Amino acid sequence: MEQKNLIPANINIADRIYRVQMLPDDEQVVRQSVKLINDKIMEFKTTIPGKDMQDYLSMVLVWFVTESANKSVSLANESLLLSQLQQIESVIEEELEK
Repeated sequence: MEQKNLIPANINIADRIYRVQMLPDDEQVVRQSVKLINDKIMEFKTTIPGKDMQDYLSMVLVWFVTESANKSVSLANESLLLSQLQQIESVIEEELEK
């Protein structure tokens, strides 16, 4: 990977900012992955209270490796599917509130 083709980006995982460089073609997948990681952290925080961030990050890692081993769905596809399901859920909730 040539240095000149990389773009800089700041990503936020578990309330920490990381400065990374990536290929432009990878940016969307990286951002979707970061969102999925942060969503999973929040999910674990709400279901398993009282742990520290290191525990939540470890749980996310175990979840990710387990999912990767058990599925043929890529992380990007899963993130897209989760996003679409959340949009559908929002539409349903809006309709139910009317």
